[in-house]
Amino acid sequence: MMIDSVPPGATVVAAVGSGLMAGLFFAFSAAVMPGLRRLRPEVGAAAMQAINRAILNPVFGVVFGGTPLLCLLLAVAAPFSARTGAGWIVAGAVLHVVGSFVLTMVANVPLNNRLDAADPDSPAGAAVWADYLVRWTAWNHVRTALCTVATAALALAV
Repeated sequence: MMIDSVPPGATVVAAVGSGLMAGLFFAFSAAVMPGLRRLRPEVGAAAMQAINRAILNPVFGVVFGGTPLLCLLLAVAAPFSARTGAGWIVAGAVLHVVGSFVLTMVANVPLNNRLDAADPDSPAGAAVWADYLVRWTAWNHVRTALCTVATAALALAV
């Protein structure tokens, strides 16, 4: 008896993790950032600094870090799977890793670090915030789209 290299449950877990990240990114694009944009710059920047600190917690860490690891394993194993849908698994896994983890580390985290170092009450802090709103939000829209498509691909594989 041959054991399949991709257990269906692993694909379901990856799809759920990807969906959670897509939903989180969507919430920021649809509500959080537009809401913060409506505040005075020093208030919006300070609120985002607090959000960026609060999100670094174990629950977020498991989903944010665990889903890409699972996706990497699935992307490597899927081509050797006897199951149909291996192409969807690879596509979804790669889209998730790039959309959630890579873009976050390359684009959003450096912007978060720059904002964190800024004094929200200073003119320089207001300039950092204005730049942050445009750039961080644009990259977040990309993360939202890629993770949404990744979730759909992984769901199709199930």
